[in-house]
Amino acid sequence: MSTTYMESNRTDGTWDVTTRVIVYAAIGAALYGVLAFFSFVIPGTANVSVRPAFALVTFFGFAFGPIVGFFTGFVGNAIADQISGWGLLTSWNWSLANGFAGLLAGLFGVWLARTIPNRLLLAAVAAALAVVIGFLFVFTDIWLGTADDVSVAFTANYLPVITTNLIAAVILTPILVAAWDPLRDSMGR
Repeated sequence: MSTTYMESNRTDGTWDVTTRVIVYAAIGAALYGVLAFFSFVIPGTANVSVRPAFALVTFFGFAFGPIVGFFTGFVGNAIADQISGWGLLTSWNWSLANGFAGLLAGLFGVWLARTIPNRLLLAAVAAALAVVIGFLFVFTDIWLGTADDVSVAFTANYLPVITTNLIAAVILTPILVAAWDPLRDSMGR
């Protein structure tokens, strides 16, 4: 890496923790935590839920950056688990997977911006990639003893969660971006 690249990366604000980042992260986590309550478990899975509110994770990551996305996914999922009766960090690895998806949505949004000029398409692609890659972390269920082997982790955990989250994220993230962008522009951001 050249010095120029590293210097420009340090000054783009992607990893800056500002008051604005903290506020957006808190709003995102609270919204996701509460709205995720409106979900239902898919029969035949290891408690995988259809959560339309998951699109908030990829949206907050895409719109406000990887730190906001991670916090929204991680803390929001922990709040949702607590509200739904699973316990605050009973499935901590699933909360981390949600956080990773939010973080990756923010990173892919930045990394792919030059190759995908249409912002709504960019939001959908970033969200899809973030879900598929971020939720690979649920394979840790094998080591935690909640999945017997790779086959069970794939068919009962990973495949159902990415299917439902892909549908929610690819459809709703661009809609949320389309609604947010005019508001952002009117605020002068």
